Amino acid sequence: MTTKEYRPLTADEIQTLTDQGCSCDDWANVQVAEGFLADRVRVVTFSGTIRLGDNSGATGLCRTTKPNGIYNAHLDNCIVGDSVRIANIGSHIANYDIADGADIENVGRIDVCSGATFGAGVEIETLNEGGGREVPLFPRLDSQFAYLLCVHRHRPALTEKLLAMAEAEAAAQTSDRGKIGLTSIIRNVGEIEDVNIGDNAMIEGAALLQNGTVLSSLDAPTLIGAGVQAEDFIIGEGSNVAGGAIVCSSFVGQGCQIGKQFSSEGSLFFANCEGFHGEACSVFAGPYTVSHHKSTLLIAGLFSFYNAGSGTNQSNHLYKLGPLHEGKLERGCKTGSFSYMMWPCRVGPFSVVLGKHKGTFDTADFPFSYIEAHADGRAVITPGFNLTTVGTVRDGAKWPARDRRKGSVKRDRISFDVFSPLTVGRMITGMQRMKELQDATPREVEWVSLGGAAAKRLILRTGQKTYKSATHMYLLGKVIERMERGLEHGAAATDVLPVSPDAVYSEQWVDIGGQMMPIDRLNTLCADVESGKIADIDGLCTALDDIHSAYAEDEWAWVRKAYAQVFGSEIDDASSEDLVKVADAMFAARRKFLKLVLNDASKEFSDQVMTGFGQDGSGEDDLAADFTAVRGEYDTNKFVLQINAEIAELGDRVEKIKQALA
Repeated sequence: MTTKEYRPLTADEIQTLTDQGCSCDDWANVQVAEGFLADRVRVVTFSGTIRLGDNSGATGLCRTTKPNGIYNAHLDNCIVGDSVRIANIGSHIANYDIADGADIENVGRIDVCSGATFGAGVEIETLNEGGGREVPLFPRLDSQFAYLLCVHRHRPALTEKLLAMAEAEAAAQTSDRGKIGLTSIIRNVGEIEDVNIGDNAMIEGAALLQNGTVLSSLDAPTLIGAGVQAEDFIIGEGSNVAGGAIVCSSFVGQGCQIGKQFSSEGSLFFANCEGFHGEACSVFAGPYTVSHHKSTLLIAGLFSFYNAGSGTNQSNHLYKLGPLHEGKLERGCKTGSFSYMMWPCRVGPFSVVLGKHKGTFDTADFPFSYIEAHADGRAVITPGFNLTTVGTVRDGAKWPARDRRKGSVKRDRISFDVFSPLTVGRMITGMQRMKELQDATPREVEWVSLGGAAAKRLILRTGQKTYKSATHMYLLGKVIERMERGLEHGAAATDVLPVSPDAVYSEQWVDIGGQMMPIDRLNTLCADVESGKIADIDGLCTALDDIHSAYAEDEWAWVRKAYAQVFGSEIDDASSEDLVKVADAMFAARRKFLKLVLNDASKEFSDQVMTGFGQDGSGEDDLAADFTAVRGEYDTNKFVLQINAEIAELGDRVEKIKQALA
């Protein structure tokens, strides 16, 4: 709110206000700015210190406009900006600074108690419902900070320093006054208590907002809709919380959508998460965690890029010492309809879990797998089965395109790559483990254990082959991309093959709340926090941003080492003829991969999928015509066309590299 000069009311203005049903114990406590119109204030009770701005003009409401001013209200200790409309306040508005252009109408009560923290400092018992991993709320909370504090409790010095940062951030929010931001709209709301509201927010029809912060900005407005009940919360910019949602002791990050009677308790939702119909309890929902369906209970789980099928259910309570168990589904996992998992479990990236699992397993080294519950109680794993499915490829393309964060500041750092040092490194480890198990297992043995999940011994060879193909495709592709980058900048293709002196190599990579990095980067970051070199949120954010910016060079350092390990030769030792062979091998590997994806896509146009089409028709022609009218044809499908276009472009890319090398 801009600083402005105020003056006392004139005798004529006081008389006009009195004649219009207004009252005040001491009119000397009411001061007004230039542009104040007394006839725009009717049936209002003033108490405490009051400052009123220019109330000329009108506020647009859909197809109608209403005059600015204050009507049928009680204001206590409030500062009201310019061009504000306040009408029909059932009880009062107390201790608020109301910014220019705000529109507040049909509200029961809005007030702030002394020492309000607006949700900051509330401790969320995320991931473990029994406690021990608490994350305090504050407006600048991001997925990386929360992950380090929640998951890395094995580093007590780190925990202590991060908690101190969070406490400092929360203390800065403490105030006896609340804020309602520029051009915010608050209409048809029950009660608002101890809530800060950002610029351009719309709160329409909410039942109760208590002890929280609605972060919002002019370029990323936040919507709180009908029937919402929120207590002890922070909701991020550009989010939409509506449809009778219940948000209790929870954080909702930027660009999230929560609604359709969804309930959240003790949970953290970061960028672009979606929660509808179901329930979340003590959940750490990293970016792009999605739950759309009824009867879905997510509890005590760590997720990111996760899609929960209808009726997904988890159990963290073995009826012994309480609800103390945790589950970790790494990035990109999916659970099928009515899947059930008994914690503790850990599932490798981009895996699919089907059926009801009553045993625990750890398949972290076997990404892109199918894990299905059999009738005999076994969790049966098929390593790598999910690598060439249409869904996995579509996911990698859709996530960046579905980033709903519109503001200038995007707090969560997100690495979108499906194939990365994290996932490919896991595949290399998975290959080694399967090879060792295959060599050590007698031929007459039918089943073996992969991290507690059962696999047929014969599938070990297939799994190794699948992982090997994907690993070759990734490594060869990165070499070609690197050479192409050199050509784009006018350099020779081989000039960009060396590693940047600023790059960091670690064999192991980690996923920190959606941001991938070498573990040495993580260890350095944690050590700097523990030593005090990084002493506050600003310093931590800068360090994380620097790591995020270094992703490509760190990845290249990893690729070079992995290339030497997998192919048995250093990329620096490759001649031009060798690099031509690399280009040809990349083309063959990528083309084979895309062809397998197309084959999976073709199943969506099979005769079996057409079952039920052409109902009441006269034959096969009507069936095909109905299916085509609804689903289209395989050859003209958008996804199929994109994949075919990529295959065609591969040839052009390889030829350009060959010409440059020649």
